[in-house]
Amino acid sequence: MSGLNGRAWAELAETLGISPELVRRMEEEGIDLLRTAEILTKYNQGAYDHTEPVVVRGLPEVDGEQVLDLTGEITIRLGLAEAKRNIGRLGLEVDITGIGRVEGEEIVFDRSALTRLGVELYPVTAYGVLNGGSASSYADYKRNRDFNADLFAIYTPEFKVMAEICKGKAKGITPAFLNPNGQPGPSFMELKMRALLLEALRYQWLTGRKTTAFPLLFQMTSVYNNSEIQQALEGYKESPVLKELITATGVDVTEAKTGIQPMLAAFSPGAEKPKTLFTRAFGRENSFLPMPGGHGQNFLVLRGVYQELLSQGIKYVSLGNVDNLGYTLDPVPLAITALLNRPGGFEFCFKTVVDVKGGILVIDQHNRLNCADIGPAISREEVLKAEKTGKKILFNCAIGLFSLDYLVSNLDRIIDRLPMRFSEQNKDAGCYSQAEQVTWEIIALMENPLIFGVDKYHRFLAAKLLVESLMTSGIALNDPRFPTDTDPEKDLKAVAINLHKGLTMKLATVYGMELAGDVWRPKTLAELEKTRG
Repeated sequence: MSGLNGRAWAELAETLGISPELVRRMEEEGIDLLRTAEILTKYNQGAYDHTEPVVVRGLPEVDGEQVLDLTGEITIRLGLAEAKRNIGRLGLEVDITGIGRVEGEEIVFDRSALTRLGVELYPVTAYGVLNGGSASSYADYKRNRDFNADLFAIYTPEFKVMAEICKGKAKGITPAFLNPNGQPGPSFMELKMRALLLEALRYQWLTGRKTTAFPLLFQMTSVYNNSEIQQALEGYKESPVLKELITATGVDVTEAKTGIQPMLAAFSPGAEKPKTLFTRAFGRENSFLPMPGGHGQNFLVLRGVYQELLSQGIKYVSLGNVDNLGYTLDPVPLAITALLNRPGGFEFCFKTVVDVKGGILVIDQHNRLNCADIGPAISREEVLKAEKTGKKILFNCAIGLFSLDYLVSNLDRIIDRLPMRFSEQNKDAGCYSQAEQVTWEIIALMENPLIFGVDKYHRFLAAKLLVESLMTSGIALNDPRFPTDTDPEKDLKAVAINLHKGLTMKLATVYGMELAGDVWRPKTLAELEKTRG
């Protein structure tokens, strides 16, 4: 074990309650044994006893100050001196009086002005992707069939093709959608990088400045897929989706700064102490389970990346999931967060009838904004009751924007205070508990974060299962067997139609693609130039 001598190794084995040989095997499987031992020790010392479930006291309103609606017209008005101070501290030569409208001692920004200002801030912005997930569960036969057996029957031919492509791969480098002719499209990461290159091109066209230093891309991979992802990114330099834009902008977007997430070991089930490691996976003695520690581990795993970015002059980092096709760099939330000098901003879509699983924005027991899961923290009945009163429920899109000055200054506190949740699992491997941290629970740790209400089909096209990707791709929408229902929550065809409209809109705009017959192809630079401005 790197950095540990024989005595330290023995002490670690004793702390974990396992043999030195099992320690060696766990390390070979990519388990972070020091972090696992730290979590185990803290649990048994009662350090997590204060971790309480989120208790919902209320649902926040769109107030135009902390919770903003970005789905329509948006106007930001603030003191001119304050706006100049907040933008000036970023170290850029940006004349906001030439962007916003000055009215006496105030300055006003509409959507167009916010977009322009946000683009001007790209030199101090980095775009991050949580890219450590495997496509195994995504393409799992049983999980997809259980989603809806009738739909799965229609999708079986396409599912078999895609499942074979995805088998054993990192999800981020598998096809993000199917073309109308059934041909696999570009991967999630190719699309993410194309969108980023198009933003670089927009900056160069808008400002006349030819710079190759940004936008910066960073990612969190895992010990299991980092090599595979790095190899794929190297190959993307020749991708027809990216190559021309890389040459035109001078930005090699494939050079991503990377943090590699290790695994944690699974723990014994139940709340009793002392908790131990789970070492009887699948009923076999001395058999363990490597488990991901949740995306909330990014604050630990990417600590060095965040610090390096700050030292390079980056002031804001965007963070989101690789499998959300709605997650691209958006200049409007960036401009608002910078103008108001807030520690961060988080995107929540206005909940639709089909959003029945996931987190929503709440006011918790400490009178703070928080993200609470429907079911464990707030019942579905409570949500429905609130909706009937006309309240707009905000559903988590898992997209965050952080002030890097704030983030780096508070990393130790965030890593320590972000709740460690232990969930009980009963699966083929046996009964065990899994320790995870959720990124978005950072909202409750921040003073005065911004919440952006966004359009679900513009910013949240997530696909946790392959059948959802096929729905978003618009496959078999005209098939009379496609499941429909008078209950909107069960009408999969209506959902698929909206998802497909969202994908079509995104491909034609932020991804710079064009439907040629029955295949989406990347627009050439010459074609993009015709529509600039």
